[in-house]
Amino acid sequence: MATNASTGTGGTAAGVSSTLPRRQLGRYLRDWRTQAGLTIAEAAKLMEWGASTLQRLEKGQADRIRTIDIHELCRIYGIPDDLAEGLTGLAQQAAVKSWWHAYGDLIPENFDIYVGLEASAHRLRAYQSELVLGLLQTADYARALNHLGYPKDSVDELDRRVALRLQRQALITRKHSPAEIDVVLHESVLHRIVGDAKVMAAQLRHLADTSTRSNVALRILPFAAGVPLGVSTGPFTVLEFGTDSKGQPVEPPVVYAEGFTGDLYLERRADVRRYDRAHECLQRHALDIQPSRDLLRRVAKEYVA
Repeated sequence: MATNASTGTGGTAAGVSSTLPRRQLGRYLRDWRTQAGLTIAEAAKLMEWGASTLQRLEKGQADRIRTIDIHELCRIYGIPDDLAEGLTGLAQQAAVKSWWHAYGDLIPENFDIYVGLEASAHRLRAYQSELVLGLLQTADYARALNHLGYPKDSVDELDRRVALRLQRQALITRKHSPAEIDVVLHESVLHRIVGDAKVMAAQLRHLADTSTRSNVALRILPFAAGVPLGVSTGPFTVLEFGTDSKGQPVEPPVVYAEGFTGDLYLERRADVRRYDRAHECLQRHALDIQPSRDLLRRVAKEYVA
């Protein structure tokens, strides 16, 4: 999957312009340049580039990406070594429409690509069949999951993971232009105990309360709905990034499917449409928003009865 980035191979400019890994690379570099207090012109001068060269890199449109240049930008911006390693890995990904990010393959396992993608989204449509969506988790629910997932972590490390999870939720709670989310949760999520009964009761009440927000639509797919699609899709999220002044997408929508050994990112229109239709089908078979909210509150009471 990796290209020989040091020699600039990896596809034409047109092919690279729609490549998710390189868009993410550009997004990180832009953010760190801004944090360093540098304009595009200033940073480009330090690299002995024209401003347009750096601008194309930040937009994910560069037709040549050399790892030596990424290392130098990381040095200029003061990017920590562990993050710089992840950015170098992004630079070496091939120009593909569907990307399987295997953990530890060029990009370190602790380098979270999805979080950066999620933070740029204007709309998310998700289906979760086992766990509460990360954007809707309470601190105690998230802590219980991380304690199981990272048993060797210290209390401070667990607290840091939970804090990062909660920071992500600003995407939907901020006052200015909060993202819209449309979530279908399988009823099994309500009955799969994470933590203990007290944690679950608080989590379900939180879901019910959050579903009253104007930018949040939450529906429960009941056991009685069976298997609406005839197959199991597994959990997935469709991310959209808004439109420009002409009504065109700022970036193409992306389907994210989390896996145990890696994550799948899909950009092909046919793939995105397939997941769009899947989400619409799940919505049709789910309870409406108010009955879903009522069910959440009822099950929450049963946990503490």
